Amino acid sequence: MQFYKERILNAAQLKRLSEHKYSCTSASILDAWLQPWWCWLVSKTPLWLAPNLITILGLIVNIVTTLILIWYSPDARQEPPRWACALCALGVFIYQSLDAIDGKQARRTGSQSPLGELFDHGCDSISTVFIALGACIAVKLGEYPTWMFFQCFCAMTLFYCAHWQAYVTGTLKMGRIDVTEAQYAIIGIHLVSAVLGSEAWATKFPPFNISLNLMSNYAVVLMTATLVFGYVKVIMKGGVGKNGSTVAGTSILSPVIPFSLVVVPAFIIFQKSESHVYENHPALYILAFGMVAAKVTNRLVVAHMTKSEMEYYDWSLLGPAMLFLNQYFNNAIPEYYVLWLCTIWVVANLMRYCGQICLEICDHLKIHLFRIPYPPAPLSMPTSPKHAERNATSDSEKSETEDSAPLINNNSISL
Repeated sequence: MQFYKERILNAAQLKRLSEHKYSCTSASILDAWLQPWWCWLVSKTPLWLAPNLITILGLIVNIVTTLILIWYSPDARQEPPRWACALCALGVFIYQSLDAIDGKQARRTGSQSPLGELFDHGCDSISTVFIALGACIAVKLGEYPTWMFFQCFCAMTLFYCAHWQAYVTGTLKMGRIDVTEAQYAIIGIHLVSAVLGSEAWATKFPPFNISLNLMSNYAVVLMTATLVFGYVKVIMKGGVGKNGSTVAGTSILSPVIPFSLVVVPAFIIFQKSESHVYENHPALYILAFGMVAAKVTNRLVVAHMTKSEMEYYDWSLLGPAMLFLNQYFNNAIPEYYVLWLCTIWVVANLMRYCGQICLEICDHLKIHLFRIPYPPAPLSMPTSPKHAERNATSDSEKSETEDSAPLINNNSISL
């Protein structure tokens, strides 16, 4: 594991990535109902707007609205303003809608590429952390710090397991109740908090005298356990590689180790902290370890798309190691300061990795990340050398039905 690599992907990996074909199946309940809205929205999107730009704008909106919520309730125990919850609901809705149309815009403009799928999933891995954290703050789950920890890591685990399954089977599979349903459920949570206030979630119901926020948390954990069991069941059947291995020919259990190196230290540091660093600063703690989980998930997606082995260790783990070593030396430095240092390190490491990966793939495919040719070339025409520079865009879609859904736009190019 080198501290700095001039190039992350070698020539063979880049070649395999350029040959990668996106494969996804979905039985989502809401996707079919939302198709008219997504088709109308993409029909109003300018043809010069790059799909990856759509994705990143949605992510920025999601991050900003969640950070506003964190600002007012960093410990998830204070009641945030109702308008902040409403704003967060709007942020999740905007993110979800833009994330759903980026692939449509890619096909509409003829600018699909493997980097689009990678970019889409990379943004999703980051948004998963912010969406889960925002939901916990909206229901004041910080009053139950251990359950808040489990709920946030449940979301990260589900996202990782979905891509672990894709790494093994070659296909990203989504069930009847999946990411779209989860996002709209969280929008509903924010709207309830906006209308009734976060205190409404503290209401206790007989006969067990359990608060509403705890009941919803139990439901999330139970649903997560069910979905993870389903993923593991599919994974244990064997992969598409030689002798039932992954797409890269590696052990189907190999992705367990990198993610365990995130979750296990996070729980140990939380439990062993004498200053209760997690209980006092849960939002910052979740963000720090969430960004490490996002980095590991991104590496899993890259390993899948390049059909290569996933390395077990990563330099982003240096952040959690700072906290662990500081505890070992009896908190030589206040844990709060070390937590901030950890967060800054892992965010910088994630940004550098994502940026370098995107630049390498753009250079290999001769494309731009946030720019596409305008007007787009007709899809039926072969690409000439002068049109070789096209944008790396997202052709990852939530369901197969989206491919056949019409684009409601007289000026659009439909498939």
